[in-house]
Amino acid sequence: MRSFRDWIGIASKGFAMGAADLVPGVSGGTVAFITGIYDELISTIAGLGLQTLKDVFTEGVKVVWAKYNLSFLLVLGIGLFCAVAVLAGSIHWLQMEYPTELRAFFFGLVLASAPILSREINTTRVRKYLQILLGVTIAVIITSLPPSVQSDSPLFLGIAGSIAICAMLLPGISGSFILLILGAYTPVISALSNLDFVRIGAFALGAGIGLLSFSRVLSRILKNHRSTAIAILTGFLLGSLHVLWPWKRPIKMLYTHSDGREEWLLGNIFPNFEPLSIIVIIAFIGVGAIVVTALDRFSRS
Repeated sequence: MRSFRDWIGIASKGFAMGAADLVPGVSGGTVAFITGIYDELISTIAGLGLQTLKDVFTEGVKVVWAKYNLSFLLVLGIGLFCAVAVLAGSIHWLQMEYPTELRAFFFGLVLASAPILSREINTTRVRKYLQILLGVTIAVIITSLPPSVQSDSPLFLGIAGSIAICAMLLPGISGSFILLILGAYTPVISALSNLDFVRIGAFALGAGIGLLSFSRVLSRILKNHRSTAIAILTGFLLGSLHVLWPWKRPIKMLYTHSDGREEWLLGNIFPNFEPLSIIVIIAFIGVGAIVVTALDRFSRS
């Protein structure tokens, strides 16, 4: 039986997941894993389906609510929704005004997450490194794909949502970055900012379908091949770091927003040798790493 404090903790973890998923390059699944709710999240979502609806009529809402752990999903979802509602505008502003510092913070967060994830790998050293390398390779290939031309069609946003939600469940593969590759990131953020319920609803419907389908597959993999899955997911984390490299330069203009702002494809560069600037960015990386370490210790305690 969970206490009120436990539920507050779950809501705060949902909030952290929502904040992470708003940033291209960071996965809410990473936050779920390091805060100790990943297995419960996947197994709970995977347990939902048509049988759940049938049980509502045969066993009653109260029994179904407890049987399928719906309180956990509701509280986690409230925290996640609050993060999206409260932080969408702020994170978008930070991306515009302080992109280097924001990337540095999440670079540290993801970098510190990899050794936490790797603690659960139980295999030989050679096999472990090969599996991690496979994960790195897959992540680099996916995150190096060029962004598509954007579209705000509800049908397109629904399809994009079903694909991106799969990435959001995986530590290391960012759902936001998948949206960016598909050309759906800006339309989704715009819809959230402008409360465009038609497009938000289409995206949510697609995400729901993808969530119920992919969670079953992922649950089976974690149950039958956990160590291999964790090793590959650790590689996903490490392979996604190049997306969050703080220092970048514009390579190619992708499109222009309705308010006149230009969206550019960015490439990694070496930092300018300005000691103060480098120290500031390293400090932000350190803060990100400290946040993850603190979350891990809090969850383990």
